[in-house]
Amino acid sequence: MDQCVIRMRRERLKRLWKPVFHLAVMAVFAWWLADMASDQYRWQWYRGWRYVGTWEDGVFSPGILLEALGVTLQLTAASLALALAVGAVLAAMKLSASPVARLLASAAVGALRNTPLLMQLFMVYFVAAPVLDMGPFASAVLSLSLFEGAYIAEIFRAGMLSIPRSQWEAALSLGMTVPEAARFVVVPQALRLVLPPLAGQLVSLIKDTSLVSAIAVADLTMRARVVITDTFLSFEIWLLTAAIYLLLTLMVSIPAKLLERKELL
Repeated sequence: MDQCVIRMRRERLKRLWKPVFHLAVMAVFAWWLADMASDQYRWQWYRGWRYVGTWEDGVFSPGILLEALGVTLQLTAASLALALAVGAVLAAMKLSASPVARLLASAAVGALRNTPLLMQLFMVYFVAAPVLDMGPFASAVLSLSLFEGAYIAEIFRAGMLSIPRSQWEAALSLGMTVPEAARFVVVPQALRLVLPPLAGQLVSLIKDTSLVSAIAVADLTMRARVVITDTFLSFEIWLLTAAIYLLLTLMVSIPAKLLERKELL
């Protein structure tokens, strides 16, 4: 029994360190490429790091890129909250007994999922925003929420349909109403199934925020472009920006992998 427990712990540690190992391999490969290119391009990292942050007298001062990261995080948090609400409403409509609600939800999900996000950003910013008196940030949140909400709706719908009908019947036989059965019996079971794909959708949302620079939102990508225009440090700044996005997505994707393996549930 003890040997079995030890073996399971070893296997778990191996799975936990696997993403770290892959990241280390990527870092070594990136360093090797940079070294290979050093003969043709003069790297100026000493000029680029200050745009991430500086240490002065033991005090850390965030640079332009970290300040822009705050905008990206705000945009991600606001879009995720609204996307969850949009996804829940669309999923409820698609599961509704009303054929009109199902038709409207299917049309909305199909239109949002099958058109480019950049086009949706332009439509909201140039068409809807002047009517609704919204700024660039609010327009970006609305566009990202609708786009991601369409995918989240399908995740929610699949999670609800994966629960056996017998669970509904058992809950109703105990005297629960349909909302009570959904709240106390079905939704908690479905939530366990949809958490991993929701985490994956959050990774997609983080990467999609880079498109909002097209409508003048001062996010990480837009600030990186401004810095590159001022300094001409294209490779250094883009690599630093990519590293920041990579760290953000790893903070979500690694727990998502563990959720898929049911190690955090």
